[in-house]
Amino acid sequence: MKMPYAGAIDCDLHVPAPSMAQLLPYLNDYWRDQIVNRAIDRMPFAMMSYPPNAPISMRADWRLQSTANPLEALRAHVLDALDLKFAITNVIHGCVALHNDDMAAALCRAVNDWLRTEWLDREPRLRGSILIHPQDMSQAVAEIERLAPDHRFVQVLLLAMGERPLGRREFFPVYEAAERHGLVVAVHAGSTYRYAPTIVGWPCYQFEDYVAQAQAFENQTVSLSAEGVFQRCPGLKFVFLESGVSWLPVTMWRTDKTWRGARPETPWVDRWPSEIIREHIRLTTQPFDAPDPTAVAQVLDRIGSDEILLFATDYPHWQFDGEDVLPDGLPQAAVRKILIDNALATYPRLAQRAIGGETAAIKEDVR
Repeated sequence: MKMPYAGAIDCDLHVPAPSMAQLLPYLNDYWRDQIVNRAIDRMPFAMMSYPPNAPISMRADWRLQSTANPLEALRAHVLDALDLKFAITNVIHGCVALHNDDMAAALCRAVNDWLRTEWLDREPRLRGSILIHPQDMSQAVAEIERLAPDHRFVQVLLLAMGERPLGRREFFPVYEAAERHGLVVAVHAGSTYRYAPTIVGWPCYQFEDYVAQAQAFENQTVSLSAEGVFQRCPGLKFVFLESGVSWLPVTMWRTDKTWRGARPETPWVDRWPSEIIREHIRLTTQPFDAPDPTAVAQVLDRIGSDEILLFATDYPHWQFDGEDVLPDGLPQAAVRKILIDNALATYPRLAQRAIGGETAAIKEDVR
């Protein structure tokens, strides 16, 4: 399905991850000295969920030439081509996999400042995600507090696979900070590779890793529902990015079924887990892993809500061809909600006008 009208909100868009040379100006003197003198600036720090030469890493017509301006390409390929109102940028950087917590936190700060200066300041339609290091909660919370006054940052960014399920209580300070500042928690497909990405060990091929991401999102859905995250933070929403969609109805059914027999173990889960999931968890439309329009409609019907899906292009990854930004088979009544309304309901900060870090309490007119 082609874009039916202007003013959509893209909830998952990627800008090229910065090189270490690009990050050096955003590091303080100590960390700049450490990075250069230890030759760390020669390392790419690239997350390999999308190997650069793999076909799915970038659509052929979106692949940048060496002389291309990335911002101008972003405008031409997506922002202007689809006439978007907003696009939320997610920078996946290898610093989140570091075992040195202080260096990882310093590089997360540098990535966030680079994103703010090089992209948000130059394109008013872009919004940002706060990259945090998930191994050190105190520094993660400090980074959220540092950037929270800039309302162009609309969410906190984590990966689907780490050392611990995201429902664990050590993450609560991060979630409380996000809720306090009207931020969403985004969970993007990817891994810090501290452990094998499958429960039975290390796979041989990239496509095995990619398929296993859906299982990680299933695990995180159950963890968030069972461990009381949304009882602790009732106003918080999670957005799963590049998670796929078709796994969700089965997960909700199985979670409800098991909860009926095991509910004394988790007395704080005081209603059907599927109700909690529908209220607090959102998924992006790319990739929509249903083979045909009939299956697309069936998946949405089995989810039981047209408020869960958020529009995304996943630019520049190859998730759809040409101008077919939405899968065929979506109910017509759900299209506007997926493109615009669900994002505005999910992201409090998108309903505010953010200018250079300042915020005016004015409702945006969305075409």
